[in-house]
Amino acid sequence: MKNLTLSAAVIVTALFAASAARAQDVAAGETSFHKCMACHSIGEGAKNKVGPELNGLDGRHSGSAPDYSYSDANKNSGITWTKDQFLEYIKDPKAKIPGTKMAFAGIKNEKEANDLWGYISQFDKDGKKK
Repeated sequence: MKNLTLSAAVIVTALFAASAARAQDVAAGETSFHKCMACHSIGEGAKNKVGPELNGLDGRHSGSAPDYSYSDANKNSGITWTKDQFLEYIKDPKAKIPGTKMAFAGIKNEKEANDLWGYISQFDKDGKKK
């Protein structure tokens, strides 16, 4: 019985620690998103700017945000945004989608890119947090 109780306590502690770490990553991602805010918006009421709004990015087809004028390269890239696609793209957008209009040098730091995805991917298509 002691082993069962101890095992349950370890699992609960691990889940709590993982949840806390995820919250810290999302907070770091929100800070990183400040680099994106000149061109992109996210959350309730987000509008297209120089770049498209990013609500519901996880699972969205590239070049499909309503009322945004994408480059042909972006519209025809065939990308469906997932964590892996985003992480590859954000390192060097012009290398991932040659001909994209996105003028951004990229985020090379893997942890920062992961944190950024954690922040962006929490928003559904209506800008509400999942």
